Amino acid sequence: MKKLFSGVQPTGTITLGNYIGAFRQFISLQDDNECVFCIVDQHAITIAQDPQELRNHIRSLAALYIAVGIDPEKSTLFIQSEVPAHAQAGWIMQCISYIGELERMTQFKDKSDGKDAVSAALLTYPPLMAADILLYQSDIVPVGDDQKQHVELTRDLAERFNKRYGKVLTIPEIQLPKNGARIKSLQDPLKKMSKSDPNQKATIRILDTPKQIEKKIKSSVTDSEGIVAFDPENKPGVSNLLTIESALTNLSIDALVQKYQGAGYGDFKASVAQVIVDHFAPIQARYEELINSSELDEILDKGAEKANAMAITTLSKMEAAMGLGRRR
Repeated sequence: MKKLFSGVQPTGTITLGNYIGAFRQFISLQDDNECVFCIVDQHAITIAQDPQELRNHIRSLAALYIAVGIDPEKSTLFIQSEVPAHAQAGWIMQCISYIGELERMTQFKDKSDGKDAVSAALLTYPPLMAADILLYQSDIVPVGDDQKQHVELTRDLAERFNKRYGKVLTIPEIQLPKNGARIKSLQDPLKKMSKSDPNQKATIRILDTPKQIEKKIKSSVTDSEGIVAFDPENKPGVSNLLTIESALTNLSIDALVQKYQGAGYGDFKASVAQVIVDHFAPIQARYEELINSSELDEILDKGAEKANAMAITTLSKMEAAMGLGRRR
């Protein structure tokens, strides 16, 4: 089995787009791969966070991983800050990184643009991300297009380390999302659904209540034609809703267009909203069982123990190769 690593920041509840585009893929990947899922809370503090809110988001994200179908018997789920090797290996990766290559990172340029001052960690978090991946000798890293550049840097750093100190680290392969459902904003269907969108009506979150989901779908942007048809260029709003229902029901777009033939947008939207509500109901029920339970703590304790054992093994090899400490 190949080793797969994925890390998600605890900076808000995952969206319908996150769920369809990433989390559902994780469920199937864990059957054929040795999966390591990390809640990367140390990455979250590159910008200021309210401590209690951050703790709540960490626990909530952990509960959602399990609620959507991640099996702790098949996969390792843990919190980054509970495995000290991440920060230790992150420093090693910083020491072999060059300022120029970090300054070229698109996300650094975007997030620092126009700011009077930015955290040094905003510049240096790609080496920490590299450490996250390399500590587990990961073969595969599934990422979206926005993180591809960071994994390419991870590969460069691993190759640089191996060239200088001997072959210690596995060079990971990038796995981009398969062509499939791309969920768009409900208010601007030309851009992707995002948890950071300031317009609350634009994004459905996995913990939204049925009433919130119904209201957001009801107010979603469509067009004035009143015909349910799949045409992303000319009818992006309607096409987005069809894509959502297709992704959650596994019915083809053609079958759904046939289903809604002659229906008005009111009935169409009500039906799509009900599909989402019904799909999320068991996930939300399982989440409520977990969120304040000792079961969740036991899963995270066991995950941290497994992750620590794997990470320390790699970190020890890295330190020995570099001549750190008293190892011979």
